[in-house]
Amino acid sequence: MIHHSPVNRYIDREKSWLTFNARVLQEAADESVPLLDRLRFLGIFSNNLDEFFRVRYAAIRRLTQEGQSGEKILGGITAQALLKEITEIVIEQQSESLRILSIIEKELQKENIYIINEKEITKEQENYIKDFFIQRVSPELVTIILNDLDEFPLLKDTSGYLAVKLVMKPPKKDAGEGTKASEVRYAVIEIPKTINRFVVLPSNTESQYIIMLDDVIRHNLHSIFNIFKYESISAHMIKITRDAQLEIDSDQSKSLMEKISKGVLERRVGEPVRFVYDQEIENDTLEFFLKRMDIDATDSIIPGGRYHNRRDYMDFPNLGRFDLLYKKNTPLPINGLSLEGSMLQKIERKDYLLYAPYQSFAYIIKFLREAALDPKVFSIKITLYRLAKNSQIVSSLINAAKNGKKVTVQIELQARFDEASNISYAEQMQTEGINLIFGVKGLKVHSKICVIERLEEGRVKRYGFISTGNFNESTAKVYTDVTLFTSHSQIMKDVNKVFDFFDVNYRLHRYKHLFVSPHYTRSKFYKLIDKEILNAIAGKEAYIKLKMNSLTDYKMIDKLYEASREGVRIQLVVRGICCLIPGIPGMSENIEAISIVDNYLEHARVYIFANDGNPQVYISSADFMTRNLDARVEVTTPIYDPEIKQELIDTFDIGWKGNVKARLHCETLDNKYRKRPNERIWRAQLETYNYYRNKLEVIYEQL
Repeated sequence: MIHHSPVNRYIDREKSWLTFNARVLQEAADESVPLLDRLRFLGIFSNNLDEFFRVRYAAIRRLTQEGQSGEKILGGITAQALLKEITEIVIEQQSESLRILSIIEKELQKENIYIINEKEITKEQENYIKDFFIQRVSPELVTIILNDLDEFPLLKDTSGYLAVKLVMKPPKKDAGEGTKASEVRYAVIEIPKTINRFVVLPSNTESQYIIMLDDVIRHNLHSIFNIFKYESISAHMIKITRDAQLEIDSDQSKSLMEKISKGVLERRVGEPVRFVYDQEIENDTLEFFLKRMDIDATDSIIPGGRYHNRRDYMDFPNLGRFDLLYKKNTPLPINGLSLEGSMLQKIERKDYLLYAPYQSFAYIIKFLREAALDPKVFSIKITLYRLAKNSQIVSSLINAAKNGKKVTVQIELQARFDEASNISYAEQMQTEGINLIFGVKGLKVHSKICVIERLEEGRVKRYGFISTGNFNESTAKVYTDVTLFTSHSQIMKDVNKVFDFFDVNYRLHRYKHLFVSPHYTRSKFYKLIDKEILNAIAGKEAYIKLKMNSLTDYKMIDKLYEASREGVRIQLVVRGICCLIPGIPGMSENIEAISIVDNYLEHARVYIFANDGNPQVYISSADFMTRNLDARVEVTTPIYDPEIKQELIDTFDIGWKGNVKARLHCETLDNKYRKRPNERIWRAQLETYNYYRNKLEVIYEQL
């Protein structure tokens, strides 16, 4: 049997992530995707890349600064070499994204939508722009003249800036003096985030015109700098990305909330890790900024187009053109579970599964609202990770506290980039008398669980839900996640023990049904894989079907390789990073792996094991990443209801049959679409929605 050398056993994690982001870019390039959604995908691509630099690139760069080669951690490549490779890939992807953007802009023109710059405006538009600038833009502008400052101002990594160069008029010559060189002044203007980046101009024809806020500012440079006597003025966009590592103060006298607030503030001054600039910028202007900002060749310096911060395209105005957007599917009701009557009465009799956004997230809110009002409910406990801007979840919990319920909330203050928002919610809930737990020292709490306790005939009865996704009604419209509603006494007892662990974390709990990280998840999954291996050896039915966001843990990958070698058929649906190499003889020939990138973000984690014809099915908050298995609090629950089991197997298989938006994971990282000749076109997300709609129709027919 051939065994691959360790060098070829895994795909590099960072390159695999960049390959995932290239799939997002493929959606922007795909002519079958509605035009305005193609712009949205460009925005998502850019947003993802920003986060990658702030977190992953920054972490590798830190290794080089600490003088470490990083080969051990990075699977055989030095940190220095990897940074160079990443920069090359990103420069290529950036230019590809610009190419796609110009194609989309041409397509928009065919639809009478024109994105114009400050040189293309008409007289009427000029008047509107001037007025708009004076009324809306000018009061929001932060403009800094740089030459005489001792210290360069702090540029934020979430903002775009215009780097301005003013060539001053030379002073009048005294007789007998030679010509003096013109003085050059530099300034920086922060593009305000409080105003939509895309300014829709009034039009009295069928055509619609949009100008970027950057160009509105460019057009009005003179009114900003009219106190200076200059010969020429130019403005080019620059953008900086900083290391987003959160340094947490070790001062014992400060609360965790204070420490994280301080860390979030300090993140603003994190080391620069990427500098992107308009390649039309003059050399002396570029040199001035790089020098003053202490950016050198070891940072990622990336030439770009005229506009950066393209993540703003996620909020491109729809212009009333719904024909240029994906048709919105109305979220469906759950079979047998009404939003009208009591949910608790129904859940007492049987388990229910919610698959958002195919089905309505409103069930989660309804469950909490009912618990808040029910006189027999005396306690509610929930974990919160990322919350919506105006969270209905939080208002339901406050409502419960006002009704005298004992409400306990474990809120993760270190949810990356949501820290400030979570701190503000935490303060709000504390004020309302909600008991807050700030997790476990050294462990992020990423589990998605809720348990309520109700007094029924003198005994405590528990109800609750366990989910794969955040309790966030905004992202629930675009993230696919599954949530189990149950009153299974043993499962709920285990969920309650997780909350006990938050309270007293030095005591190790035993769980009868749940797999809980960091103590048990890895070993429990190993056991399930081992059972499939034994069944395969014994000639029994053996397969593994796993759906997750990322697969990066080398030991878990080795375990799957072992199962493959023993003949276990393995199907993987991994949306993002996949470090496993499928289809290699003697190592992984029984493993196939795909990624689905489409209108919704695939976020559910569903794990299915054949178990010799009696499948075992689990849903989880954990991916197969080292951090989820060993360094976070995660919860995986078994599914016992036969109908829900079948539903999860069906929806996995629907995803697996995908041949429109499914790409193959492979060693060459080329994002080839999975094509299946002679099979009908199968777009997994659309088919999943139809599956649930058809289920409802069958029920209605039976009635």
